[in-house]
Order: sequence, then C-alpha cells, then structure tokens
Amino acid sequence: MQTRAARLTAVLVALLAAVTAGLLTPGRATAAPSLTEVTGFGTNPGALRMFRYDPPGLPAGAPVVVALHGCTQDAGYAVDSGWTTLADRWHFSVVAPQQTSSNNFSNCFDWFQSGDIERGNGEAASIAQMVDRQLADVHGDPSRVFVTGLSAGGGMTAVMMATYPEKFRAAGIVAGLPYDCSRAAGGPYPCMYGWANQTPAQWGDRARAARPGYGGPWPTLTVFQGTADITVKPSNMTDLVKQWTNVQGADQSADRSDTVAGYPHQVYTDPSGKAVVETYSITGMGHGQPVDPATGCGTTASYILDVHLCAAYRLAQGWGLG
Repeated sequence: MQTRAARLTAVLVALLAAVTAGLLTPGRATAAPSLTEVTGFGTNPGALRMFRYDPPGLPAGAPVVVALHGCTQDAGYAVDSGWTTLADRWHFSVVAPQQTSSNNFSNCFDWFQSGDIERGNGEAASIAQMVDRQLADVHGDPSRVFVTGLSAGGGMTAVMMATYPEKFRAAGIVAGLPYDCSRAAGGPYPCMYGWANQTPAQWGDRARAARPGYGGPWPTLTVFQGTADITVKPSNMTDLVKQWTNVQGADQSADRSDTVAGYPHQVYTDPSGKAVVETYSITGMGHGQPVDPATGCGTTASYILDVHLCAAYRLAQGWGLG
C-alpha cells in the first residue's frame, strides 16, 4: 500500500507531465485580462475615470474599441462582455471609461443631461479625450476607432456618434437610446419607455444638430435589443434605426433580413449599397448584454446574459477586427 508521501509524489509527477504536454497551462485558463487606470488624460470636464487594456505585443497602428458600461456596473464591463478576450485574440486595445458615484448615484453615464451630451462639454468631452490619449500612447490607428455600450452606456454611445462622429468609424448600441432622446420625450424615463414620438427626420435633425456643419462620414451602427426588455423598451431600437438611417440618407426598410444564432437580424443600406445600420432582435432576452460563454466570449454577471450569441464577437467581426 502506498504511503502518503508516495501518493503525493505521484500526483506531482502527473501534474508536471500534464504541464509539459501542454494539457495544463499554469495561470492561463483562469486568469482574466486586467485593466489599468490612466490619469491625466486631459481636462476631463465630465470627471470620469479612464481604464484601458493593451494586450501583450500590441502593434502600432492597431484599432481601439471604447466600451461603455451600464448602470450599477464599472469598467469591468469590458472584461465581462468579452472585449478584452477578443483584444488578446485580434490585437486591438480597449478603453473602458468609468462613471463615478459623485456624478451619478447609480453609476450611469449621464446620456440624458444636456451638459454631458454636447460637443466640448462634460462626459462626452472626457470620453473624446480618452480616445486621444489612447491613440497617442499606443500609436493606434485613428481611422479605426469604435465605440459601444450597454444601456446607459448605449445611450452615451449614441452621444459620441452625434457629438464626435469624426472620431468613430462604427458603433454598437446594446439596449440603448437614440441621441437626445430625453429632451425629445420630456425626460429619461419617458425616453426609456419609448414615448419620444419623433419622425425619422426629427430624430436625424437632433443628431445633426450636435455637430453643426459636419458633412460626414458618420459612424455606422449596429443595435442589439432584447424583446423582453422592460427597462429600455424594444421600441428604442426602432427609434435608433429611424435616427441613424436618416442621418445616413437611407430609408427605414431593411434591405436584408435573416437570422443569426436563431435571432432576427436586419441590415439597412444607403443609396450606394453600403450597410449603415444593422439590428439584432434577441428573442426573449431581458435587459442586458448578450454573451456566449460556451465559445469563450463573455462571462455571465449582472446584466451580462448568456443567450448563445456574443454581441462583442458579432461587432468585432462586422468591424473587421477579427
């Protein structure tokens, strides 16, 4: 009969053999990418915090993705949603702005406050300064900067599209709101409930007014929305389509309809045939970010929902990052 010491030796030998064979890799299977805080990124009029993830071996000229968390969340959203994992795989960097409780008690980005949704002011200006700092620090490609966000972060994504359209090639909004929706609806909650009642032209005019005289190009847009979302009603996806097809000079009729992972997917093109707005309607999903942990894309958490489709992956593929 083996002694305790002999059994322990046998276990250690087996583990060493597994590591040597590549079956086990210490630290790699469970270690999540970590974010680094950056200070002094500008005047920061919106009093936000900046975090980022630069994968090892990031080359010069790499793309940059800005990932904006939802209410009650923090910059860790960039990890949970799958963005940092994809950054490792496809060699781009991630900027993760973080709200502070002194700005908003629930840590929501203030997509509904006039002082934070105007070019050159507040939180919008702070996020623009983060982009500039990141591009300078990593020698990133200014023509391949993308912005995405969940819920309040989705609302702030629309703000960045409207106020700083020249900085972003494309955007992804998850359970978010159109630009200037709060003023259109008479408050943030009527907006979230879909009561803005704007025509496509009215929505488009609101976005164009945020950057007077800008002639384009405007960022393209992809929207993900759960059909069972009672926090941000699904009609907000319809309003986003109205707003950004109008800005892009497209009509509101989908030019292509199919399914992805079993979910309805539509594409809207401009007169030249370029896809400018894309939607994913996630049947039965409530309020949250779609992830697919089984494929290694995202980790379930509060408002991070496993629906066997990963929004970050779909966006990265559509943006040509992977």
